[in-house]
Amino acid sequence: MTALREAGYIMGRELRSLLRQPWWIAITLVQPIIWLLLYGALFKKVVEIPGFEATSYIQFLTPGVVVMTALFSAGWGGMGMIEDINRGVVDRFLVSPARRSSMIAGRLLQAMLVILIQSVIIIVLAWIVGARFPNGIAGIVVLIAVAALLGASFGALSNGLALLARREETLIAVMNFLLLPLTFLSAAFMQQSLMPSWMQSVAEVNPVNWAVQAGREASLGGTDWSMVAGRIGLLAVLLAACSAFATRAFRSYQRSV
Repeated sequence: MTALREAGYIMGRELRSLLRQPWWIAITLVQPIIWLLLYGALFKKVVEIPGFEATSYIQFLTPGVVVMTALFSAGWGGMGMIEDINRGVVDRFLVSPARRSSMIAGRLLQAMLVILIQSVIIIVLAWIVGARFPNGIAGIVVLIAVAALLGASFGALSNGLALLARREETLIAVMNFLLLPLTFLSAAFMQQSLMPSWMQSVAEVNPVNWAVQAGREASLGGTDWSMVAGRIGLLAVLLAACSAFATRAFRSYQRSV
């Protein structure tokens, strides 16, 4: 069996599990939709700040919310891994000929599909309340792609941490420590040039900011495609590193059982 077929099998298994609880997609959308609608209304006057480059805050905010949704949706992927560990599913997979990388890739493909569905819902809702995307479908596709890259990276990280920790409490603590701070230390809600100088410095090395910058630049017009390509390259490297970490975490898990 090829690695692609193995990953497809794992993805199919995860999708069947998702179909038994489709409300999960809706639940993970509640907070981003609230932020989109409430933040969009509450801070709409932000565009009047001297130096703010956008003319519509809801339009400026939408790429940030899409990226944030992908981050939080996939970032909790390790919870499913812990459930499979507790049920003995992971142990059964480990004694099969399946590649360890395929076991991670299948979960990430399922997470990316969920991100696609969620992103489309958010973009449609944003369009209804006034956001417009000058670069059309192509820009939206790039926005969803960078969100999926970021989500898959943190999904792989979450799965790797789950294999090492094997406790929900530990994973929750670590991911809470990472996800929300990284979101607020990015340009998701505020133009980077208007952030405090120390936050601007952190944002330069923040992968969430890379995704927000690339998605916003691609979807909102006046696009610097070289910058978008550079950020996509960084996110691709991050995904490769996180996937390698998650795959190697199986070795640590096997030594401990």
